[in-house]
Amino acid sequence: MSVPVYRLSEVKADPGSREFGIPLTTPAGSPAWPGFLAGQAERPVRVLLVDDDPHIRQVIAQELLTDRRTDLVAQGGSVRDGTRLAATHDFDVLLVDLNLRDGSGFDLIETVKLTRPSVEVVVISVMEDEEHAVHAFELGATGYLVKNSWFGNFAQAVLQVANGGASITPSLARRLLHRLRPLSPMLAWSGAGLKQKLSRREREVLKMLASGYTSTEIGQQLCISPQTVNAHIKNIYRKLHVHSRAEASSVAAQSGIL
Repeated sequence: MSVPVYRLSEVKADPGSREFGIPLTTPAGSPAWPGFLAGQAERPVRVLLVDDDPHIRQVIAQELLTDRRTDLVAQGGSVRDGTRLAATHDFDVLLVDLNLRDGSGFDLIETVKLTRPSVEVVVISVMEDEEHAVHAFELGATGYLVKNSWFGNFAQAVLQVANGGASITPSLARRLLHRLRPLSPMLAWSGAGLKQKLSRREREVLKMLASGYTSTEIGQQLCISPQTVNAHIKNIYRKLHVHSRAEASSVAAQSGIL
């Protein structure tokens, strides 16, 4: 089933326009949507939407209301709105922005997951960094969509999480994979393993690197040039299969050499 893709920044304000980039009719109830999946026309996935931008809410609402597989039961623009609506409506999926006018979407996620642990949560945010995404996942979210990025559409995201999947903006998902890649070698390192892998000087540089020293400061402490320090750092990265000081520091911490 082909799903249109668009940027929120390209969406027009008229909710009745085809320029929303979404179909005005959907194949809900057709053989393209198997009967065993959540989101049937007679029993759509119920959604609570909380975003403080009225235009964005209008865009998302139009998508959800156009697709017969999803049902927008309520919408609000603040943590207070979301808390009240979550207590008075039955819903399956929470779509929530992180920057709300009276607080953080994280607070609303925590509240909802405490009172309705089975509810799926999809974050919609302008914040694209991995730290916010990881924190949202730690709180129980199963989706993270970055505004003005290519990700399919909101109805599709709702249906994905309602059927046991996850919905993450592809560019962010790729960065998260790169972030996780060093974990396996990290966990494999022990103090003895590092001694075998790294030279004595490289271990000294790694310890100082993990302690927050700059290349110049390390060179001054070890009486070597900053260029030599950088050469050691490059060798450390290559040997430990890491790509940054933070990852190298994590290896040092995991190995117990700090």
